[in-house]
Amino acid sequence: MKICIIVDDYMPDSIKVGAKMMHELACELINQGHQVSVITPDISVSSVKVEKLDGVNIYRFHSGKIKNIGRVERAINETLLSWNAWKYTKNILKNNPHELIVYYSPTIFFGLFVYILKKQWNAKSYLILRDFFPQWTIDNKILKKHSPITYYFKFFERINYAVADKIGVMSKKNLEWFKNYYKTDKPLDVMYNWTNLHMFNKKNNKYREKLKLKNKVIFFYGGNLGQAQDMMNIVRLAINMKNEKQAHFVLVGAGDEYELIQDNIRSQNIKNITLLPSVNQQEFKQMLSEFDVGLFTLNKNHKTHNFPGKLLAYMLQEKPILGSINSGNDLKNILENFNAGLVTINGEDQLFYKNAKRLLNKNFRIEIGKNAKKLLIDKFSVKNTVKQIIK
Repeated sequence: MKICIIVDDYMPDSIKVGAKMMHELACELINQGHQVSVITPDISVSSVKVEKLDGVNIYRFHSGKIKNIGRVERAINETLLSWNAWKYTKNILKNNPHELIVYYSPTIFFGLFVYILKKQWNAKSYLILRDFFPQWTIDNKILKKHSPITYYFKFFERINYAVADKIGVMSKKNLEWFKNYYKTDKPLDVMYNWTNLHMFNKKNNKYREKLKLKNKVIFFYGGNLGQAQDMMNIVRLAINMKNEKQAHFVLVGAGDEYELIQDNIRSQNIKNITLLPSVNQQEFKQMLSEFDVGLFTLNKNHKTHNFPGKLLAYMLQEKPILGSINSGNDLKNILENFNAGLVTINGEDQLFYKNAKRLLNKNFRIEIGKNAKKLLIDKFSVKNTVKQIIK
């Protein structure tokens, strides 16, 4: 089968988990005998660039910047994604039909492009829905429910859903929520996040030595540092852990709370946090291989049930998971049923602290980490994802 993947960020230069996941999906589809093309925006090309990576045909089309910029500029550039995608790729794609389109959200702005391609190719489409935007911004009081900009985003959100023949959300709780939120007879799936099972072998202790953390138990967070995560949740944890001299926190990434974290480290003279900018995927894997605990946090105001993609990297490297989530999120049950992590509700600061303190014990970390790897194999293999999509 010829399959077209549409995603707003892609390998090899991307630092985003979504880009890594979609490349692993593309590679596994090829391993199972399919032909795969990826269409993705790229600010460095002037029109369209055609290249190949690990057997995947990649069409990179010109776009304005859509990551780590101001909200207004980002909204404008994302709105233009479908327009630019068709403008720069139509001469290549018109006579290159595919039978299936798999597209990834976020972003919500590829719906019109998918609609055009479906008509052009008479193809089916599968939406991998990882983010309920703009709803999470309403929940977190970033946007007002009835503002003009919210209605603007909801217009494109509806198109994004309407052009899908099937939609895959990331958990059972998300499925329940989505059925209530978006009244539809459209077929829906629970499609967990995924990864391949190729473990990264630690090469050295480069980052422990560089950061002078040789004998520390390192709690590592890598990814988006934004309001959706509520990074001050981890800052509070670090402050509560200040007397645990073994413990140190390393936060790596970019986002709209990066400066907030930086300011709090300075103003409160926090000694047990190291804040670093984003790194590429290889450096991220090297860091994770050296460090001890995988951290994640979700804003307590979320009504939806996010499953951060970074958790798969933690599981793959057999790292115990320490997390704080919004109430009702079934991620807590998934991790705890496998004894793969310790999870609290955001706001339960003392329990979050107690769980972190438990993970200072090396034998306990090893036990939980092995269980995390078992959970990954059982539920989050990319092979299972491919079977689900093709079915």
